Amino acid sequence: MVDQVRFAFTQVNPELGALGTMPYLSLILTYQDQFLNVSGLLDTGSSVNVLPYEIGLGLGAVWERQRLSVPLGGNLARFEARALVLKAKVEQFPTVELAFAWTKDRNAPLILGHMNFFLAFDVCFYRS
Repeated sequence: MVDQVRFAFTQVNPELGALGTMPYLSLILTYQDQFLNVSGLLDTGSSVNVLPYEIGLGLGAVWERQRLSVPLGGNLARFEARALVLKAKVEQFPTVELAFAWTKDRNAPLILGHMNFFLAFDVCFYRS
């Protein structure tokens, strides 16, 4: 079993130097028999995991079949969101189930938050 893996910050804006780096994590999301390689933003300030609408569709999820509504706050509060449970694989770690608020916002990033990403993984990013 893997105890730890070291991850680096991802450069999103080279013009900003160290301020232009963000904690993105590559993972494989699976829903039924579909999977996608994605990159999620780790956000310790987010209570929930957020799944952008297009990624949910890409995994074969059908919006109308998801019945449980999830209220979101902040910039995403004006968009409807529904609960969707996916399987997630990070590096060599065992596959886990993650609950997402699948948002109708087509511009939202994939966010990995407290419920339940940080309950499944202890994550540390290093700048040096």
